[in-house]
Order: sequence, then C-alpha cells, then structure tokens
Amino acid sequence: MEKIRWDRRSVQDVLQEFRISLDAGLNTEQVSENQKKYGWNQLKEANKKTFLSKVADQFKDFLILILLVASVVSFSIGEKTDAMIIVAIVIINAMLGLYQEGKAEKAIEALQKLAAPNANVIRNGVPISVPAEQLVPGDVVVLETGDIVPADLRLVESYNLQIEEASLTGESVASEKRAEDICEEDVSLADRKNMAYASTILTYGRGKGVVVSTGHDTEIGKIAEVIQGYEEESTPLQKKLARLGKQLGIIVLAVCVVVFVIGILQNLPMLDMFMTSVSLAVAAIPEGLPAIVTVVLSLGMGKMASKHAIVKKLPAVETLGTTTVICSDKTGTLTQNEMTVVKVFVDEHILDVEGEGYEADGRICHEKEEVDVETVPTLERLLEITLLANDAKLKRLENGKLGVMGDPTEGALITLANKWDMYSKDYEEAHPRKNELPFDSDRKMMTTFHENIGKNPVVSFTKGAPDVVLSRCSYWGKNNEIVELNEELREKISKVNQKFSKNALRVLALAYHSFEKMPEEITVDEIEKEMIFVGLVGMIDPARAEAKEAIKLCKHAGIIPVMITGDYKETAFAIGQQLGMVEDISQAMMGTELEQYNAEQMREIVKDKRVYARVSPEHKVKIVTALKENGNIVAMTGDGVNDALAIKKADIGIAMGITGTDVAKNTAEVILTDDNFASIVDAVQEGRIIYSNIKKFVSFLLSCNIGEILIVLVSILMKLPVPLLPIQLLWLNLVTDSFPALALGVEKGDEDIMNQPPRDPQEPILDKKTSIRITVQSIAITIATIGAYQYGLHHFTEHSLEGARTIAFVTLILAELLRSYSARSESHTVMSIGMFSNRALTLGTVFSLFMTLIVVYIPFMRTLFHTVFLGAEEWSRIIPFALIPFIVGETYKLFHKSTNRTQV
Repeated sequence: MEKIRWDRRSVQDVLQEFRISLDAGLNTEQVSENQKKYGWNQLKEANKKTFLSKVADQFKDFLILILLVASVVSFSIGEKTDAMIIVAIVIINAMLGLYQEGKAEKAIEALQKLAAPNANVIRNGVPISVPAEQLVPGDVVVLETGDIVPADLRLVESYNLQIEEASLTGESVASEKRAEDICEEDVSLADRKNMAYASTILTYGRGKGVVVSTGHDTEIGKIAEVIQGYEEESTPLQKKLARLGKQLGIIVLAVCVVVFVIGILQNLPMLDMFMTSVSLAVAAIPEGLPAIVTVVLSLGMGKMASKHAIVKKLPAVETLGTTTVICSDKTGTLTQNEMTVVKVFVDEHILDVEGEGYEADGRICHEKEEVDVETVPTLERLLEITLLANDAKLKRLENGKLGVMGDPTEGALITLANKWDMYSKDYEEAHPRKNELPFDSDRKMMTTFHENIGKNPVVSFTKGAPDVVLSRCSYWGKNNEIVELNEELREKISKVNQKFSKNALRVLALAYHSFEKMPEEITVDEIEKEMIFVGLVGMIDPARAEAKEAIKLCKHAGIIPVMITGDYKETAFAIGQQLGMVEDISQAMMGTELEQYNAEQMREIVKDKRVYARVSPEHKVKIVTALKENGNIVAMTGDGVNDALAIKKADIGIAMGITGTDVAKNTAEVILTDDNFASIVDAVQEGRIIYSNIKKFVSFLLSCNIGEILIVLVSILMKLPVPLLPIQLLWLNLVTDSFPALALGVEKGDEDIMNQPPRDPQEPILDKKTSIRITVQSIAITIATIGAYQYGLHHFTEHSLEGARTIAFVTLILAELLRSYSARSESHTVMSIGMFSNRALTLGTVFSLFMTLIVVYIPFMRTLFHTVFLGAEEWSRIIPFALIPFIVGETYKLFHKSTNRTQV
C-alpha cells in the first residue's frame, strides 16, 4: 500500500481502491479486516539494549581490558591491594559511563507523542470519534481547524484548508490544500497539495481525507524507521582515545616483554622479573585517564549548560570544538518563526515597520520618522482592513510572549494595527462582521462585510494576492482622494509588489468597496469587482538578530554555516543574504536538484553551496553525508521532525529546546535552551577549550607515566633494584597525578582560541610537537628520579633500599606536581600566565602534597607503602632534583618561542 503515490490518484480512484463512499466510510467488517492486515496506527519501538549489554559496553576499551588483566595478575601473585585499587577505578569509570549514556532511544517514544489522541471518522455511515491508534487505511477522517492530522491522508474534500507542516517540511507558512488537485509529476512533500500528513496541524478551514498510510508507513513513520536503523558513530575524541589506548597497550606489552627478557639474560630471578614486568605495566598505563576524561567532560557539560547548551552525551562536548560546518534549519532557528510586517505601501509611500514578532512594540515610519494621519491619511483605512478581514487572534502564551491562534500571516496583520494603537476587540465590537466570502485558494482572496464604516452604510474589506486583487480594482484610494486606476498607476503598484517580492517578502494587497445597503446576493462576481485599492503589506519571518552575529563569529573561527530548509529558494536566499551566509544566488540551490547527483558529485556540490531550499529529509541526510565524506565535522541544528534524520547522521546533532519537537530533542546530542543560534558559537568555543585542556592533561599524564617506565627500565639496565613498587606506582597514577590532571582540565582557554581555524579532525591527540614535549619531560623526570634514587642508595645506612625508594618516590611526586604547572600552557611560561591563577591546580597540588606526607609520616601507611621517615636533610636533596623537569619545561618554551620568531 505504501508504494502507491496517492497524490497522483484522483479522489474517485481512492474511493474505489478502498471500496468506500464519503458518506458511509468503512463498515465494521472492513475495519476489522484492514486492522489485521495493516496493524495499529502507532510507531513500533526499536529493540532496546539490556542493562547487562550496556554494562558490557563499558569494558570494551583496550586500556580497561589491560587493567583488568593486570589486576588478575596482581591478585594471583599476592598483591591483593594493587588488584583491588585497579578494579575499583575500573568500576567507577564504568558507573560514570552508564550514568552519562545518551538518550537517543527515546526518540521513538517522542514520535509517538506527536500522534493525535483521537480522530473523527465516518464508519457505517455514522460520524464517530475513535482513538487515533485504531485508524486503518480506508477510514474517512473529518478534519476541522485545530486538529492534528492522525495519519497520512489523501484529501477528498477541502474548504479553504490550510495545514501547518513546518515540523515535517520546514516551510514556515501554512500550506494551502486542494483535494481536487492531482500531482502530474514527482514533487516534494511540501508541494503535494492534495495530501495531509500525520502530526501536522490544521490552521484554517475544514475537509475530509481517506487514510492511506498508518504507523510506520506514514512519512513520520519512515523517519522513525531510519532513526532506528542508524548506528551510533564514534566521535573524534572516542576514536582518538581508543587509538591511543591501543598504542599504549601494545607499547606496554612490548616493553614488559623486553624488560623480562633483559632480566632473564642478566640471570635475575624469573619471579622477580615477572613482578617487575607487572609493575612496569601498571606504571605505563594511565589508570586515571578514562575517569579524568569523563570528569573533565562532565565539568564542560556544566559550563555549557550555563551558556544555554545542554549536552546529553559526554564526547559531544569535545566534538563541538572540532566542528567545521554548522548546518542549520531556517524556520525557528535562524528566523523567529513569527511572521512580521516590515513594509507597507500606502498613499504612494513605502513605510518601514519596526519591531519583531507579535508584540505591539515598534513604530510605523517613513524615512525614519514616525508617520501620522496627516502625512499618510489612508493608513487608517488600511489598518481597518487588516483588523476586520481577519480570523486570527493573539493570545498571551505560558512563556509570557504573545502568540497567534490561527494563520500567522493574519496574526502579523493584527500586530501591525496594534502598533498604531488600533485593536481587534474595539473594531469588532463597533463594526461586527455581517457576512463574508471566505478565503479560497483558487481566487486567492478573502472578503468580509461591515456596517457603519465612516460615512458608508456597508463596506466590504478584501485582502489577497496582489495580482488578483489589483485585477479586480478600478480605483485607488490615496491621500483622501479616489482616483481611477489607469495602466500607469497599476504599473507603479506592480513595481512595488515586485520590489517587495525580490526581498523575499510575502505580499498582500488590501482593497474595499462601499455599498448603500447589504447586497442581497453575496457572490464573487457581484462583490469582488470595481474595488478601491488601498495598499500593500509585505511581511517576513524575520532573521534572528543574534544569528547574524553568530554567523559572523563562525566565519571568523573558520566554521562554515549552511542553511538547509524546506522553504522557497528566494526566501531562503534572502534570509541567508541578510545573515551574511551567502553573497550570490549561485550559492543557493533547490533540493530537487540534488536528486540528479551521485555521491561523488555531491562531494563537489557541497563545497560551494551555502543555502539549500525545498529539501526533503532524505536531501538533508545526503548533504550531511557529503560534507562528512569531505572530511568535515558536521553539526546539524533543527527543531522539527523533518530534522531528526540529519541530526542523527551528523557528528553533532543540535536541537532547539523551546520550539523543538521531542523527536529532535531526543535524537540530538545538544539542546539549546534559548533556541539561540549564538549559543552554538559559545558551545563551540567551550568545546575547543575543553579539547585543548584534554590535550594538556593527557600530555601531562603520559610524560609522567613514560618517565615512570624509563625509571624502571633504566634502573634494570644499570643493574639497580627497581626503585618503585607497584603500589607506589598506583598511588602516583591514581592519587598524585589525577588531581593536577583534573585541574588542568579546567584551565582557561587562550583568548584567541576563536581566531584559530578548526583543527584537522584527523589530527592525533599526540601530534609531533606534543610528542617532543612529552619526550623532553619524560627524560627530565627520569634523570631527576634516578639521580635522587642513587643519592638515597648511598645516603642510608639502615633500610637503604626502602630509604632510597622513598626518596625516589617523593622526588617523582614533587617533580610531577611542578611539571603540572609547566603543562598549563604549551607556549606561555608560568610567570606570564600567573603562577597561581589556576586555583583548582593550586588546591590539587596542595592536596596531593598532603597525601604524600601521609604516606611518609603516618606509621601504618609507611608499612603499607614500604616507605621510611624523611628528615630535613633528605628534603634538601629532594627539592633540587624535583625542580629539574619544571626548569627544563619552562626553558624549552622560551627556546621554542625564540626559534619560531627566528623562523618568522
């Protein structure tokens, strides 16, 4: 059934297909038969992961697996304390991962909420109300203004029917529907005027439709099915950390084997060498890295939330910082989703209208001066028409803003009059509607009748399409005169209309006709003729002011903004031009054009195009896919159901929190609580800072851990006893190193971070410069610790090995703590950024130092960690050795900066 293109079939064909009549609908037997054949009108839920499978996913990381093996080995050789500490950190990391797991599986639940709760149908010749989930193909559904369409329908009757389809098609203006239309060619959803789709809303008129698709066969159901079919892709950070983990794991295993073989060749005891290899594995793996990354990303989530961006998935925090392209829907994202009159043509003047949305703030001006009745006498008549030839109402919403009940276009006309202190209630009470000719999509006009307007007993007010209204006008009312509308004047009005249209304004013409008494026959031919033209109004869904600045900042940061919308090309281009996204019409294209290009051609197309209009959900996915295949990190913003597919496909899905549907919110990784495009820029900036900080503490941890490897390896090559025990190495990695690393994770970003281009998404965490720094620091840490260790071996007469190990242990701790200060910046010295400007680092250092003193001076801790009491003399030797890595690091920065200046 879903393969039939119902928009290409006539009403009679549809009725014959389902063996029904409009008056009778389905009978009970047919309903039962179709229900068995097609099932319930509801979306099927995807299979969800079990809790156990989610837990298992937390232990798939290569580093975690090596740690688990290390814990088993430690336990088997009697090092139970080491094993317990390793297992504890693994469990904590798994718990954090489970807690922060994304909520994308709720997208289908949100889609189900969009369904109408009940539907009015005709069955067995009787109108009844049934739960929407019980609808079946063939049901005749009765539609009234305000109804949510309960399934995909082929319209069979329509009376001035308009349906708001923005959540499905992205088009801001309600779509006019005509049951008698038959689509002769392949057209997009937005252009199928004889169809009504599930989850859309009737804003005007009434009609009937035959259900042709239910549940997953509906257009919204197809979106749900694709969402379910998408597999979650790893983010750049996840890929890099996984790659780093595997590299570290391989290196660890290789070094352990090398050390074990060297020891055997030196005739050292096999068990001792095995335990040394285990301690080396413990030293090599940064046990705290997964937990620290999780905590830092969580802190980043908190910062972003304070800037109106709620991040649902931890890795998305960092991925935002790599964004190279932001694809945005237009309606409600770059624009306000509120029609606003911005131009008025009356008395041969083009007036500017200030203000946005439905609030009455703003003036009606000519050349920046507020107009009055004397300069524009016909304006009051024009505003009377906007108020009285109008079926919409403004109401105060829960959020305190004014909203519209009815057609947004009519809401904009009411707001225009309100800005002149003219209000619907006053005029409707003084001049109630006596009759009307409702809006008709064929004649494109609406006319209402009122009594006692000025000196006229009866007046008809008409608004509609400019070309149609103008063709039925014989006069022009301007400057308190009524003149004959000759060809010259018609041409003048037409030029203004064309000017408005070129600026992507939706234009309406306003006219009236006076009668001595109420006409007996209210017909189009008798009433809507020889009218008096009054003026034109031009309106638009205005661009967000903050979006323009945000796009400017995006470009400054090397990020390409792209508009993908269901609206018309001219409108989309005009908005894009206002926002600074495009300069030439060649940068815009229609969605239907995309269908002729293959994947390779699409990759070339997306390099230049910045605006895509009249696109379908499939087109959005095609664009995002091509951008990603070009190596871009793509963020996709949106608020409607139609955006969900592309949001899911993009590297970062961003949903609007206020206007966004639950579908978009639950599919996205990021939700903007203020629907402000500028908040994306703040989130990107925070993402860049977080990645920079992650790189800093990864560099810090690895320089410490590689230093520990070298200390063990060098001591074996020098035929010295191993200077550090496994439990001491665990203490270093989990306690001493972790707190400074966390503090580096909240370091303030460089002031010019948004002046830098996006980094290469393929750039590894350990690039060439970072690797050199790690190498230099690791060697410095090794020299300092081995030097202090040798001093300890010669210094102590009693407990010389434990004493030397204590000195090595404490020297290494202090060296790493001081190293953390040098790690705060890759190019600036500590003195230039302020030694103690990172308060978290100061507190972390003090805490780590305090914990070190506990291990050295609390008796039972000394027993557990095999340390000895240190006196003033020992400390006087330890401190100079511990300063070596810090001095080397700061000197390296000065040398590197000097080299760069010389090269420049």
